[in-house]
Amino acid sequence: MPHPRGQTRRGRTEVPAERPPTRIGFLLIPDFAMIAYGCAMEPFRAANDLAGTTLYQWVHVSPDGGPVRASNGVSILADHGASQSLAQPGSLEVVFVCAGGNPAAFEDPATLAWLRAEAARGTRIGGISGGSYVLARAGLLAGYRCTAHWDYIPAMAERFPRLHLTRSLYEIDRDRCTSAGGTAALDMMLALIEAAQGRALAHAVAEWFLHTRPRAGGEPQRMSLRERYDTSHPDLLAVLDQMERSLEAPLPREDLARHAGISVRQLERLFRSHLGRTIGTHYLGLRLDHARRLLRQTPLSVLDTAMACGFVSAAHFSRSYTARFGRSPRQDRGRPTAGRPTG
Repeated sequence: MPHPRGQTRRGRTEVPAERPPTRIGFLLIPDFAMIAYGCAMEPFRAANDLAGTTLYQWVHVSPDGGPVRASNGVSILADHGASQSLAQPGSLEVVFVCAGGNPAAFEDPATLAWLRAEAARGTRIGGISGGSYVLARAGLLAGYRCTAHWDYIPAMAERFPRLHLTRSLYEIDRDRCTSAGGTAALDMMLALIEAAQGRALAHAVAEWFLHTRPRAGGEPQRMSLRERYDTSHPDLLAVLDQMERSLEAPLPREDLARHAGISVRQLERLFRSHLGRTIGTHYLGLRLDHARRLLRQTPLSVLDTAMACGFVSAAHFSRSYTARFGRSPRQDRGRPTAGRPTG
């Protein structure tokens, strides 16, 4: 009976000549997303099982050495604390930082110093979802292409304007690798396994997890506007795209209609019939959602946030914000993103 290409007669996937296992550290930041962590860690376990040998070993690290609670309430025991002496220098070859919730609120100088020390030793450093934010705080993404979950990108761009920040699923740039989180972490780990162990093993791992089409790093994170709004009307899609690109300087209805080549009345009808709301209501919602991300994830003042979202009056911004979210901008500043599905 023929065997799948790249597999031995025992069903194990062939890998390059034996070498010491790659040592990986998973630094878990409180409120990390379990799905992103699982998609980052499980491919290495599967690679070991499918290869029939220990290719990868891993430890869990927390800021203080204690258990770390994920956003879903599950806690994972840590093997070490970042503020403690982890082991001899060079004991880890890769460190992945897993974070979710509101990584902008994470304040632990000892953990950031440990990450910088690992990077200085030549350890490959990775960020999963909000972990990229933590790496940026540590100053470890300067000069590298990087990405993060789309919910964090606006705040990261505001706080770290010099970052080469993309909206890709993942970025692997020399000794830095960052993932948007969620299932994108699985795609990035498959790419790393392929680079180290070969395509056959990476494909076997993908199939093991029923991931029949591993995605390239440059693929988009979000659904298209057509899928997100469940509409295929070209004029409406053109205007929705223009709105999302113009949050800081909102365009008048006349300019939006002119961009689509229709009248304001026609555009208003499109919004009501396809989205069930007016142009103004939809645009205001986009700007307020953007404001909420900036308030929670950046040190911008309420006034600066208002201006960054196209409000000329702090009072108008505060009234609109409170009406939408039931909390004032000041009450929401730095508030954890509990209940949000950020991966």
